[in-house]
Amino acid sequence: QVQPVESGGGLVQPGGSLRLSCVASGSRLTILTMGWYRQAPGHQRELVAVITRSGRTNYADAVKDRFTISRDNAKNTVYLQMNSLKPEDTAVYYCTVQVDHDVGYMDYWGEGTQVTVSA
Repeated sequence: QVQPVESGGGLVQPGGSLRLSCVASGSRLTILTMGWYRQAPGHQRELVAVITRSGRTNYADAVKDRFTISRDNAKNTVYLQMNSLKPEDTAVYYCTVQVDHDVGYMDYWGEGTQVTVSA
């Protein structure tokens, strides 16, 4: 069983920064794509950023040039550096990892971490 666990959320003022981390527990994992999604109250869950095992990235337009996704394959960890935060970035942020189980791929989700941007 694979369980991604997020950390690093909290309350920050507009213009501030936060760094989210997500560790995927499990032995001898082959993790493919890792990513971050978010869901604000009354809204659907949306893509924030994803990164492939080789390091190729993709960002939502709303966060380009402000957020940076990175990963450490040796630690099964993905990061999201969030700068110049805006009130509209307020949401629960979820980590997702895609694991290759040889017989097929499976996506796993964390329970989420709250990010609140407010003065």
